[in-house]
Amino acid sequence: MRLMEDIVSLAEIPGPVYLAIGVFDALHKGHQEVIGKAVTAAAQNGGTAVVVTFDPHPRTVLAAGSAPRLLTSTRHKLLLLQRLGIGQVLLIHFDENFSRLPAERFVSSLASACQDLRKIIVGSDWIFGYQRSGNLQLLKRMGKDLGFSVDGVAPVCEKEKVISSTLLRQAVEEGDFLTSSTLLGRDYTVLGTVIKGKQLGRTIGYPTANLSVHNEQLPPSGVYAVIAARDSGEGSRHVGVANLGYRPTVEGERGRRLLEVFLLDFDGEIYGEDLEITFVEFIREEKKFEGLDDLKAQISKDESRVRQLDLSAS
Repeated sequence: MRLMEDIVSLAEIPGPVYLAIGVFDALHKGHQEVIGKAVTAAAQNGGTAVVVTFDPHPRTVLAAGSAPRLLTSTRHKLLLLQRLGIGQVLLIHFDENFSRLPAERFVSSLASACQDLRKIIVGSDWIFGYQRSGNLQLLKRMGKDLGFSVDGVAPVCEKEKVISSTLLRQAVEEGDFLTSSTLLGRDYTVLGTVIKGKQLGRTIGYPTANLSVHNEQLPPSGVYAVIAARDSGEGSRHVGVANLGYRPTVEGERGRRLLEVFLLDFDGEIYGEDLEITFVEFIREEKKFEGLDDLKAQISKDESRVRQLDLSAS
């Protein structure tokens, strides 16, 4: 996948060009519909589809104090786009200066950069530009002047509810993975980088991978059966037992919320690697034990429970 980080790079894309534009947090089914229309149109007309998105999420800049928790970090979103088969992504840096760019200038800059901008595809309710002045009507009006067409994709519904990041965020927060997978068309996953912890797990025979999690929206605290996908190629998926919480037995009352994963039947060095965690089943709530021996005994029970599930990591 080719990643571009400035609008002028669009000039290098042979026309005709089909742009799918949006924030696309989580890439749920509604977002996939927008992107899919660009991909289909490009394929039918010998053109190139480009996904245009933003980093960071605009609301973290415009409403930092009240911005919702992100469902996907930019790093995770790019990984998911690659899996969707997207070949071209324009990632625009969103900051205070960009937020003051008038909607008309943003659209004009896209049109002038492309060799042949044929179509822009957005969600029908997408709002953009300084003071939220840009919308579908503006795009269509400018398209007539600048020579491109516009598709506004209607919201996608599931059981009479509009699929949205808000609905998905609520499902994840409640640990409702059936609903989240329905809204996404895939399992909800969390991406994190393995970092060094206190390594106490090694002393009790259960070495864990401590994750610096990129996602902000996490399910409820507790112990889960998970599948962990590494970024190292073949044989990189492993069944595991994950603890999401404050580790009260180890950290006491001063703990911060962490995600740590014990990978079954795995012994390797993975510091610095990314792990993508799929939460498969809730095992139990997190609790404080009298000491490490009691903790070890409980982890052994958790491991047995996960093995009984006979999960496939292939």
